[in-house]
Amino acid sequence: MSPLINNILMLAVITGTLITMNSNHWLLAWLGLEINMMAIVPLISKMHHPRATEATTKYFLAQTGASMLMLFSSTLNAWHLGTWDITQLTNQMACSTLTIALCMKIGLAPMHLWLPEVMQGTTLKMALIIATWQKLAPMTLIIMTSNSHSKPLLMLMAALSIIIGGWGGLNQTQTRKIMAYSSIANMGWMIIILQQAPKLTTLTLLIYMVTTTTLFMTLLPQKTKTIKTISTTWTMSPTLTTIMMLTLTSLGGLPPMTGFMPKWLILEKLLNDNMTPLATLTAMATLLSLFFYMRLFYSSTMMIFPNTSTSMHKWRQQMKNMMIMTTVTLTTPLSLMLLPILPLMTP
Repeated sequence: MSPLINNILMLAVITGTLITMNSNHWLLAWLGLEINMMAIVPLISKMHHPRATEATTKYFLAQTGASMLMLFSSTLNAWHLGTWDITQLTNQMACSTLTIALCMKIGLAPMHLWLPEVMQGTTLKMALIIATWQKLAPMTLIIMTSNSHSKPLLMLMAALSIIIGGWGGLNQTQTRKIMAYSSIANMGWMIIILQQAPKLTTLTLLIYMVTTTTLFMTLLPQKTKTIKTISTTWTMSPTLTTIMMLTLTSLGGLPPMTGFMPKWLILEKLLNDNMTPLATLTAMATLLSLFFYMRLFYSSTMMIFPNTSTSMHKWRQQMKNMMIMTTVTLTTPLSLMLLPILPLMTP
């Protein structure tokens, strides 16, 4: 793919997301999602590999199905109310259909099966975009319609996502699949608090995006795609390996990292709303995610897997991409050191 076509498609991906985020009309929001999807499909498949083609097909089918459900729900609501306003959503069937459609778009359980396969079948750069940028438009619509969704349905899918996101990542050896299950679990944390505190959902989304970007940017220059190759990354750049270790602890929600802040606030809010069983379940389920984060941490610091003489040596690679290093420099403080400002954000 030529650089010009690549840049045009990336611009279309950004434009589609911004159209959806700034629209108050269902057809405009749907149009933005379609522009975004049609632009990212060639980017996912540009490797010309059977796995990339398979990932593209799965992504296209999942997103198309979700878009059809979303268009159906908005049309049904407009038929009953006579308005296409996003915030005017009162028809019960339309609300339930929209909840399923938007949760399918972000990969929430049990509509999550496409996400690990798609992220595994594409490059690390595209996996980063799918795990972060592609969540923005659907999450914006979910937050805008937060009062219209069925609360029991949201809670069920959120709890399932936290459990499946942790459980599914336990047996994985590919970093992209691990990050896919991490994304599913983090989406569950955002959705579980959506109706009680939409601002907290937004904060959790932003922290998740920054932390995930930092982690992917440490994996990119080292071409780290499996747990086995993580064990030799320290030979290439001890600094990047250290940042990766700290970012993993932040994603796991360990204090005093930034990732501890949203989990703390969400659990506190659930307890204040007398949802102690749900808070206990989510706190215990997140230990599953913490286990595979710590397995990556352990592999990058204390273990070197057996390697053959023909395996790729990390110390033979040179880091030449200054954009990656600049991004890591900017996002690392945000993903690691925001916890001290917590008193400024809470009453």
